[in-house]
Amino acid sequence: MKTQRNENSVEAFLNSVADERRRNEGFTMLEMMHRASGCAPAMWGDSMVGFGSYRYRTAKGREQSFFLTGFSPRKSALAVYIMPGFSRFEAVLAKLGRHKTGRSCLYIANLDSIDRELLEAMIRESVQHMREAYETGL
Repeated sequence: MKTQRNENSVEAFLNSVADERRRNEGFTMLEMMHRASGCAPAMWGDSMVGFGSYRYRTAKGREQSFFLTGFSPRKSALAVYIMPGFSRFEAVLAKLGRHKTGRSCLYIANLDSIDRELLEAMIRESVQHMREAYETGL
């Protein structure tokens, strides 16, 4: 897997985000995800901030690790990683505010347009689900 946990500084990465609003959103997500997960942040790859980890087996039988939840302050949107996906969160998503979803990724163009309490609750529930479903660590 290309994206691995590393020892790069989360704060240095967030401070390097050129867009001031996106940089501030990154620091807001850092605090929110720390509260919701109870885990310390770590860099995963060059541009993802992850919290905790879980182990899983690929279709080819290899064991790999990835973060329980995380985010990336991208140019076009703040990407929030909800690892179990969104099927359990349909009611929350309907009330959340403007967003788009991918398989396990919530794309938020402007964090101010989102109900942050609902987002934090969704992150907390997502992390709890991952802890119950997988071997977790970090």
